[in-house]
Amino acid sequence: QVQLVESGGGLVQAGDSLRLSCADAGRTFSTYAMGWFRQTQGKEREFVASISSSGGYTYYADSVKGRFTISRGDEQNTVYLQMNSLKPEDTAVYYCALDPHSLYASAYLYEYDFWGQGTQVTVSS
Repeated sequence: QVQLVESGGGLVQAGDSLRLSCADAGRTFSTYAMGWFRQTQGKEREFVASISSSGGYTYYADSVKGRFTISRGDEQNTVYLQMNSLKPEDTAVYYCALDPHSLYASAYLYEYDFWGQGTQVTVSS
């Protein structure tokens, strides 16, 4: 069973960097496409970035393109989100997700069946 655990959130100032990590504590045997989403209070969860099972294909929301980088780790179903040049509007709870239906990166929330508990990122101005 997939068990996603995120870490790396925190409070930073505008312009700073953070790296979020997500690992599958359930140690599943297959490698899947994974993604990062974020949510602020009162708003719907929105897509941030995704990566294919091979790591060869990535996809980003326009709002983070050029500032954020998604990558895979050496451990199976481990993924990172390097966030540079952070802005106050990046403040949100960030969720890691795993798509068991496809090997390709997706921006569609409904394709992800497994979610982490979320990690808070707060960017002060």
